[in-house]
Amino acid sequence: MEKSLDEIKKPIEKELEEFETHFRQSMRSPVPLLDKITFYIVRRKGKQVRPMFVFLCAKAVAEIREPTFTAASLVELLHTATLVHDDVVDDSLQRRGFFSINALWKNKIAVLVGDYLFSQGMLVALKSKQYHLLEIVSDAVKAMAEGELLQIEKARRLDIKEDIYFEIIRQKTASLIASACSAGAASVVSDPEIIEKMRLFGEKIGIAFQIRDDLLDFGTADIGKPKGIDIKEKKLTLPLIYALENAPNAEKKRIIKLIRRNSEEPDKVAEVIRFVHASGGIAYTQQAMYRYREEAFKILHTLPLTPARQALEDLVIFVTDRQK
Repeated sequence: MEKSLDEIKKPIEKELEEFETHFRQSMRSPVPLLDKITFYIVRRKGKQVRPMFVFLCAKAVAEIREPTFTAASLVELLHTATLVHDDVVDDSLQRRGFFSINALWKNKIAVLVGDYLFSQGMLVALKSKQYHLLEIVSDAVKAMAEGELLQIEKARRLDIKEDIYFEIIRQKTASLIASACSAGAASVVSDPEIIEKMRLFGEKIGIAFQIRDDLLDFGTADIGKPKGIDIKEKKLTLPLIYALENAPNAEKKRIIKLIRRNSEEPDKVAEVIRFVHASGGIAYTQQAMYRYREEAFKILHTLPLTPARQALEDLVIFVTDRQK
């Protein structure tokens, strides 16, 4: 049975509470406008899944120490910075049901706030001389930018193949969860083998997490109503890639033409969604997601069974079985 986030948090409950204070302090600024905005960000932040990965990975391989709090703050600051910038890039006016920073304070301020959060993240690591943690998370931010640009380039031509899709999501989404897991481990051990093992675990989870996100867009028996947002944005994700690869040439051309020219029309988007469902693209994509999840579990099961390892397994099930 799937556990709730509150149940999963149990082994690190005390540390997460302490982290709240760390994170709030790392966001403070003497500039009133900035302090007002960062207070707004802290108040509306999400489920804290990434800090949970940091603390649980640290606890699964050793005992949590002061650098673990630095790792969690660094990951969360840089993640928040990328979200603020993403909303500007995507011209998005909402984030998790709240107004985005750019909706309330305009693009210029949102970009500057994102820059501030990036620099704060770096300073948190530098002040405590955690250079290795800074390197791990900086690598992830670089990969995220490269993945996003690769996706934009390919979306223009609508020519994404499966291997390119996996490369995009490995960089765009999985790299940050991978960095949360490896930074968590690196905050408590210096063994490169363990740190790499946890990075790889996080990467597999990140890929499964993004595949789930892509499935949510199409709607399935267990997910319900499709959104079709990716189709409107001309993003080729795995269900659609599989459907196009296995369609007769004339049908493939017709669907690509629909996406290229009519992706704003709800009835045309619905037609593309029906095409994907009829092709077996949903079942194929679900299999891929569970394959990555199983690979992650294999890595996890090389660690001794502890409450932290069990909580990590439950967290993985939670993020891959989510309905929204």
